[in-house]
Amino acid sequence: MLTRILSFRWFLWICATTALISCTKSKETETLTLTGSSTVAPLAAEIGKLYEREHAGIRIQVQTGGSSRGVADARRQASDIGMVSRALHDNENDLSSYTIAYDGIGLIVNTSVPLEEINTEQVLKIFRGEWQNWQDLGLKKQSISVIHKAEGRSTSELFCEHFGISYQDVNADIIIGDNEQGIKNVATIPGAIGYVSIGAAETAIENGANIKLLKLDGKTASSESVATNNYPIIRPLNLVVKNPIPPKLGSFIEFASSKKVHSIAKKLDYVPLRSF
Repeated sequence: MLTRILSFRWFLWICATTALISCTKSKETETLTLTGSSTVAPLAAEIGKLYEREHAGIRIQVQTGGSSRGVADARRQASDIGMVSRALHDNENDLSSYTIAYDGIGLIVNTSVPLEEINTEQVLKIFRGEWQNWQDLGLKKQSISVIHKAEGRSTSELFCEHFGISYQDVNADIIIGDNEQGIKNVATIPGAIGYVSIGAAETAIENGANIKLLKLDGKTASSESVATNNYPIIRPLNLVVKNPIPPKLGSFIEFASSKKVHSIAKKLDYVPLRSF
């Protein structure tokens, strides 16, 4: 009798375990991986969280590494979607891009620098190394530390393109990767100057970072200026996918481009699509 009871209990345990495994398999999650621009990444991550809440069984994974990585990974399908904070080049027509917001590139300085605005000629003299002390601008004597973004980053590419200089023309003291590194270096080095995403800089300033955004050629570096097209360096924040586009990605891309994410873009100090 005892043997029969134990056998029956064993049978029930096997059934329960089998049911559990079956249930787990039916609820397996599908992961969509996005890689690339550190400017797009915070926005993509927040959009991903909202998308996950509305789409059971989907997980969004976001990794940075620069726009060049976003393009390369999308091309060889090492990721599902690339994040690129610039327009695609002519030789990247094997990809399709979808704009999800806009941003600008702003000059930032450590708050120890008594400067509120800068012009193109001054930027060139500083970044070429012709001026290495703030005294050259008529300010107090203080060494200038130039923070430059790594080659291959869309921010450095657009910065050099706007000011008409090559990457090698820049006499940098420190080379950094993402916006966070740029902000951290400028915030901690007295006399430092660099350039980063305006949205990232505004968020950092709101959180107490020891930096300030400079007016450029009389134009205020702010998300409001970007939204009104009243700033000289504006760029699209794009998701890119290799052609032909897999159907499974269409839903997320449509969601990321919809009105549902406008409040997220605004919260992160980026400019939502409706402003353009």
